[in-house]
Amino acid sequence: MTLSVLLSFFGAIGCAHAASFAGIDPAIWSLDRPGAFASTAMPASGVIRLADSTGTEFGPPALTAAATTSHLRQLLNDFSMNLRGIRYRRGGHDPRTGFDCSGFVRYVFQHTVGALLPANSASQYRIGTSVPRDEMKTGDLVFFRTHGKRISHVGIYIGDNRFIHSPSTGKHVSVSNLDDSYWARRYAGARRPQILG
Repeated sequence: MTLSVLLSFFGAIGCAHAASFAGIDPAIWSLDRPGAFASTAMPASGVIRLADSTGTEFGPPALTAAATTSHLRQLLNDFSMNLRGIRYRRGGHDPRTGFDCSGFVRYVFQHTVGALLPANSASQYRIGTSVPRDEMKTGDLVFFRTHGKRISHVGIYIGDNRFIHSPSTGKHVSVSNLDDSYWARRYAGARRPQILG
């Protein structure tokens, strides 16, 4: 995970709002400070630090990769839930015109965490790492075989055996349960995109 990705979502939600997740003063977190810059790579320690041009560190005492990932997951959940009710549209990838399943997932990840996922569910199934069902976390992708043996549907896991997705023609972005008989019979697995560790 890179700091540049984190900064892109901080910018998307506003620095003050992003900083409130970490419980810090946004005035000292701002990269608008004269001479401020940031590293673009996550250090081996997993702790993100900012420094000005003289090398003086500023910002939160320590923002760990684990804490950051937790905030990313919350952002994914909140953003995706705000898209409920948008209609399904085959090939859709924009809230103004509608989403298909993979377009919805791609839109959410791109606009919350700056990650550009592949354009279709089968390709999305090939990224990240496999996650056992009992270890899924918010933001993991859940996949289904709704048309024969191929991966043909994807959603975003939001916890408590639920996922949010753009189901099919005539429906809207909504929350479904993995234990519902239709989805349980067609469940193919879960994947964790790299940005979520």
